[in-house]
Amino acid sequence: MTTIIVAVTADLAIGKAGDQLYYIKSDLRRFRQLTTGHTIIMGRKTFDALPKGALPNRRNIVVSRQQSLTLPGAEVAASIEDALQLAGDDEVFVIGGAQIYAAALPVADRIELTEIDVRRPDADTFFPPIDAGEWQIEAECEPLTDETTEITYRYRTLRRIEA
Repeated sequence: MTTIIVAVTADLAIGKAGDQLYYIKSDLRRFRQLTTGHTIIMGRKTFDALPKGALPNRRNIVVSRQQSLTLPGAEVAASIEDALQLAGDDEVFVIGGAQIYAAALPVADRIELTEIDVRRPDADTFFPPIDAGEWQIEAECEPLTDETTEITYRYRTLRRIEA
């Protein structure tokens, strides 16, 4: 099972200046709960943005064109396909960034989506458009409000429609 996990705004923004747009405590807890014990795949810029390096209690695979790259606590793969092959039968979570999401979207089985109810025209990094004809909503929650930022958001689980 290959799952993309991502937080997007209403205009599919995911980042600005190399960082994510919002830090919503309950979303970070959900991310940790869903990914712990599994393999995570990310791009090098996403790995570099992690404050303490490789995420603990997860197998970290970083996709990079730099073949000689070595990263503490992580394995390196040349492409999303190589990363998925390296992961084997493990449940895999793709955690970003934009290029890695775009490469993983055609092969993903599920999307764990946090939809943040704002638009960010100042963002510089975006999630690719999701084709509604390829995905169905498997689960969703009522809108929630972050205590710190007062931003409204919701969780949705999308599953690829079998052809």
